[in-house]
Amino acid sequence: MTKTTVALMAKARQAVVSARLLLEAGDVDGACNRAYYAMFDAARAAIIASKAPVSLDIARTHGGLIAAFSLHLVKNGPIPHEFGRLLNRAEEIRLVADYRGDVVGLADAREMVDQAERFVTLIRNLFFLSQGQ
Repeated sequence: MTKTTVALMAKARQAVVSARLLLEAGDVDGACNRAYYAMFDAARAAIIASKAPVSLDIARTHGGLIAAFSLHLVKNGPIPHEFGRLLNRAEEIRLVADYRGDVVGLADAREMVDQAERFVTLIRNLFFLSQGQ
């Protein structure tokens, strides 16, 4: 476990909390944004913690990180395929919320925040719980 992975997981956990608060305040787009970044930071921490053969600047692009996560952690485990799909779906919803101007429904936002919490918890349990994080 490195300072980077610890910091990324702390950011991921805080982003889930922020997503819930934004959702409760009625900011659906903001909640979707924070939920996605919770998953993004947790995925990045997992890639680093797993010592997957990728460069540390993999998060330079969202697509690069998602592809590396899928290839190195989902394809042959230890991450269940469902969670790879969740990360892809979260990116799609975030793009709608942040850039496309379409409306994200409250039910979709609620589900995304719940899924982000599941995602971050899974990453924490698989890669960090045994180290006390």
